[in-house]
Amino acid sequence: MEAEAGSVRVDVWLWSVRLVKTRSMATNACRAGHVRVNDVRVKPASAVRPGDEVRLRLDGRERIVVVQRVIKKRVGAPVAQECLIDKSPPPPPREALIPIARREPGAGRPTKRDRRELERLFRRQTGQG
Repeated sequence: MEAEAGSVRVDVWLWSVRLVKTRSMATNACRAGHVRVNDVRVKPASAVRPGDEVRLRLDGRERIVVVQRVIKKRVGAPVAQECLIDKSPPPPPREALIPIARREPGAGRPTKRDRRELERLFRRQTGQG
């Protein structure tokens, strides 16, 4: 279960400790520049060692973890939690997320007036007009 050399690829480690769903998602995050090890952007094949700080930006949230133990194989959630120290800020409350415009069931299609009000609202939120 534990790596022999004391280091492992960052994309493999992210997948192993369940910070991302698939290894290809971890690889793509590294290639896109969303993964930093000790404040340096890394490639998927970069090594992580115990004590390294890994920052992962995914789905609009930044995860900050410190490597406790390196593993190469995906493990269960309780074991994965032992391999890292989570220093991430708490996620924003659900109310703080952008509200989704909903219409009452059975209200039918929006009228021209409704559509113009929605356009005004979205222009105001994006800073246009």
